[in-house]
Amino acid sequence: MAKPIFGARLLRSMARAGKSQQKLMTQLFGVPAVKAKPKAKSAKLVKPAQVAAKPANPARRTSSGSLAAKAAAPVRRALPAAPDGMPIRQHARPEVSVLPGRWLASHYAAMPQPGQVPAQPMSYWLYLPHNVPAAAARAGLPLIVMLHGCHQSATQFAQGTRMNRLAEQKGYAVLYPQQAASTQAHRCWRWYDKSTQEGGGDTALIAAVIAKVCSDYAIDRRRIYVAGISAGAGMANILALNHPELIAAIGLHSGPAYGGGHSTVGALTVMQHGAGVQASAAIRQVLRQRPGFPVMPTILIQGEGDKVVRPINQAQLVQQSLLLNRLPAGTEVTVVERARRGHTRNAHEIRDYSSKGKVLLRVARIAELEHAWSGGDPALSFNAKPGPDASKMMLDFFAKHRRLVA
Repeated sequence: MAKPIFGARLLRSMARAGKSQQKLMTQLFGVPAVKAKPKAKSAKLVKPAQVAAKPANPARRTSSGSLAAKAAAPVRRALPAAPDGMPIRQHARPEVSVLPGRWLASHYAAMPQPGQVPAQPMSYWLYLPHNVPAAAARAGLPLIVMLHGCHQSATQFAQGTRMNRLAEQKGYAVLYPQQAASTQAHRCWRWYDKSTQEGGGDTALIAAVIAKVCSDYAIDRRRIYVAGISAGAGMANILALNHPELIAAIGLHSGPAYGGGHSTVGALTVMQHGAGVQASAAIRQVLRQRPGFPVMPTILIQGEGDKVVRPINQAQLVQQSLLLNRLPAGTEVTVVERARRGHTRNAHEIRDYSSKGKVLLRVARIAELEHAWSGGDPALSFNAKPGPDASKMMLDFFAKHRRLVA
């Protein structure tokens, strides 16, 4: 009697597929996708003033040092003390603390509506540069809002992306809101939640934190930008779609397409397969609700080896951005940088989509990059040293855009 070989193989294949899906769910909502390095013992708590007082090493050069040298000569400018300041815990490699600017920690607690339970306060960190260009001294500091991914903290994201180093050179403030573990166990922003996509939940809370920082410090409200990776990229996109009057441009690294999900299982489907027909429908809904929606300049960065948020999401984000910015299918596309042969881990291609001479969409694809911040600090999870510096790419793109404020 013949053995049921076909049936056994089918069952094994289905079991493997189920395990693969379960593993990916665990990577997103359970344990980190990239094995974290052992944590060093926590150092002592130090006050923000003590952290900021430590001078930078003038002999240390960075990848963007030549750009900084060409910038206008900066001037010192006094900035107010941090409201609700809290001690800052040092980490194993406190890159953020050796910069000359001020690294401040605070929190925001929304006032509850009558009959409602008070919301969980949102912690945030703020970097204020030591040197402020004369233009920023007059108009206020431009602000970059950085949203971390799952299994990351705000301080880890700051260290991994090294955005503060670039911000110090260029005279930017950088804000790092942090998702509370009591809100989402793995600190994932709930980009897949329908109420969040419609402007509630995390969206409203982050917008309130930005408003608080703008009221407490001299911020140029024409130059507020938001960026993030993975869940943070999804959240950055949602924030901009709900508050286009607030955000001048966005940077999405390894982010999911907008409009799908609505559950953790739905989120996995989007991450692996995109939002499907909902991708276009979601943007059309935004435009119907806001007929006068302004252009939203966008830079998209994606690794071709990403198996957590697959490249189909970037392809759909491109289509969503073209639709949102009313760019026709035949929009002029310029290949700024082509992928080079050899050294494939650094190979990347950049395409610009322009309207009336202004780049409204920049798309970067990086060969072999997995689910990690390109050019980041490899000592931390979800950062990859090979590849172009994503932080520099975003800051350079942001510098060309301003939001008109009524």
